[in-house]
Amino acid sequence: MEKFGKSQPVTRVEDHRFLTGQGRYIGDAAPGDALVAMFFRSPVAHGEILDLDLGAARQMAGVHLVLTLADLEAAGVKVGLSGTTMANRDGSQGAAPERPMLARDHVRFVGEPVAMVVAETADQARDAIEAMGMDIRDLPVVTKPVPGGPAIHPEAPDNRAFDWGLGDEAATEVAFASAAHVVSLRVDDNRIIANSMEPRGCYAEMAEGRLHFAYGGQGVWGMKAQLAEKLGIDPEALRVTTPDVGGGFGMKAMPYPEYFTVAHAARVLNRPVRWISDRTEAMLSDNHGRDLTSLAELAFDADLRITAYRVRTRCNLGAYNSHFGQAIQTQLFSRVLTGVYDIQTAWLQVEGYYTNTTQVDAYRGAGRPEAIYVLERVMDRAARDLGVSPWEIRRRNFIRAEAFPYQTATGETYDVGEFDRLLRLAEAEAQGFAARRAADAKRGLLRGIGLCYYIESILGDPSEGAEIAFNEDDTVDLMVGTQSNGQGHETVYARFLSDQTGLPMDRIRVVQGDSDRIAQGGGTGGSRSVTVQTNATLTTVDTMVAAFTPYLADKMGVAPEAVHFDHETFRAPGSNLTPSLLEAAAMARADGRSDLLRHAARAKLPGRSYPNGAHLAEIVIDPETGQAHVDRYRVWDDFGNLINPLLAEGQVHGGVAQGIGQALCEHVVHDGEGQLLTATFMDYALPRAHEVPIIGFTSVPVPSTANPMGMKGSGEAGTVGALAAVANAVQDAIWDRGVRQADMPFTPLRLWEMLNAEPVAAE
Repeated sequence: MEKFGKSQPVTRVEDHRFLTGQGRYIGDAAPGDALVAMFFRSPVAHGEILDLDLGAARQMAGVHLVLTLADLEAAGVKVGLSGTTMANRDGSQGAAPERPMLARDHVRFVGEPVAMVVAETADQARDAIEAMGMDIRDLPVVTKPVPGGPAIHPEAPDNRAFDWGLGDEAATEVAFASAAHVVSLRVDDNRIIANSMEPRGCYAEMAEGRLHFAYGGQGVWGMKAQLAEKLGIDPEALRVTTPDVGGGFGMKAMPYPEYFTVAHAARVLNRPVRWISDRTEAMLSDNHGRDLTSLAELAFDADLRITAYRVRTRCNLGAYNSHFGQAIQTQLFSRVLTGVYDIQTAWLQVEGYYTNTTQVDAYRGAGRPEAIYVLERVMDRAARDLGVSPWEIRRRNFIRAEAFPYQTATGETYDVGEFDRLLRLAEAEAQGFAARRAADAKRGLLRGIGLCYYIESILGDPSEGAEIAFNEDDTVDLMVGTQSNGQGHETVYARFLSDQTGLPMDRIRVVQGDSDRIAQGGGTGGSRSVTVQTNATLTTVDTMVAAFTPYLADKMGVAPEAVHFDHETFRAPGSNLTPSLLEAAAMARADGRSDLLRHAARAKLPGRSYPNGAHLAEIVIDPETGQAHVDRYRVWDDFGNLINPLLAEGQVHGGVAQGIGQALCEHVVHDGEGQLLTATFMDYALPRAHEVPIIGFTSVPVPSTANPMGMKGSGEAGTVGALAAVANAVQDAIWDRGVRQADMPFTPLRLWEMLNAEPVAAE
């Protein structure tokens, strides 16, 4: 046991493997003799395929297979990919056009896969793709989510996929009509690309009559179910694994066309087949994030308390429904629609539109960053319009600590919260800003301060399982149903099990990402992993202790109820035996009690947890160039009880960096023909190290009542809070220059244009 108790910072045990080049990613794990798959992708955003000439490609040296949609259908593959749909306000269901694995008669975005070639080498596959010919009748292109325009799918008139609403529209209208003050703001949330360090990839092989499919994803069980269904495989004849994964961020959580076609090719050829995306291919085909515009309106009474909140949003779905697509800006957005404020009258209306662009799906936070960004931007505008400080307007409208558990207008039940406590810490830190702003003004620079108070709703399957197995070499396997994408799960889970049992951490091996070894799991997403997995581990430990107790009672010569386990050893009054779990397992092995060497249990959380906190950013802008720099950044987070404070802080740093990236430089740009102009790192700007400051982090725990650990998920919180903090700081810096509409990304050119546009008179 640790000298100073549990929940101590522990450095990651994975890092030595990763930093010394010993990680096993898809590119490392694929069989050396695997054939190489590549995809012929649409060069245009919208068109009808008149002819597809693959004859020359099929005859080229080294080519083993060329696949089209017709080939897949002839083989009995179910070629349609499913995507989430939402109910319309009139009760009908949102549009659900077919999304084929490979293009059928039309292409609808640049990069849509049309055919796949499998060859001995990458060069041979590339040569075959270049030999393919496609005659296309160009069709008009739509890139913006607006009604009307050329039809993309016959199932969606005016290209509108759905028209969804939540809340009490009539009561909201009444509240606005009688409001003492109304504040409104249009808020744009720009499109971005996840750009994980490791691009998407997979390989498939036949092994002992079974199909083994490996991919870099966020959970093997959903992929197994999809493969079995689409390819018509008995699930018992299918194994899905995931090795090390270099970043997922939600983008790798869902099935993609490439996975099914590669798996099918391995079965047809009875040879291993691998596919690894290159960077431009990833930018074209990986699901994008965000891309919505909202009109946010707040109604206030004479005391500046919010009486109603109304949001009307248009979101871009891309060319098809993605896996979670229609749910992102509707159901998931609504989880935190009213944020940390006591707003009981609200209305959210969302219209989703198809465009000739890549699909939009979950990206770090999936709807919650979008919702908080809208709310915290309009809250900041309300403070300005109503002549109060951003601190006061938030404080005046916070849900009070004594009001918990609190049910929001959208039906969420927040368990606990002490928002004003965290806000006061942030407010104290802001002291000295005026002096810093004055000093910068003397140098001709603009300094702004931005506040965001966010809340997050942890999502995903609330149930999870764990299994603990004792091995002959005195190591212990902990089998988990989640999947690390680089967050440090091996460290967190091993340390937690060690804390609860006294098992030496260096003897614990975390096993994940193998459908043969772990029968069921919820994967990783929505900041669920550590919360649900440690809950399952606690239950499994209880099951294990209960199983060992009667066995050890016999050894000790006492009644089972006399045996106690103190998280390190078993003890009983009157017995000198004090075995640890490892010692108890060795005794059981010697006695032939194999039933005591493996223990499994499942557990379900009673409710979601709601991490929350204050983000405070200071931005310095050079008005001559438009260059913005994040000079100071501090976070006060309520994550409840921290399981590993060091890793929680690392998650915050990563999330804030992604938020800063979207706010300042990341931006997807298409031309009028739907061509992606930001398809390389020469054109798509990720934040560099010097653009992200040292991020201050303070934990202010209010233990959750929704799980035995009292913890709250932290994986996405940094991004949820960062967008509005940075954007509000920019708006603050340029407000006195007459700029009233400031939208991300705040690139030098865009800021320079804002500062040099015709000023808008202050109201």
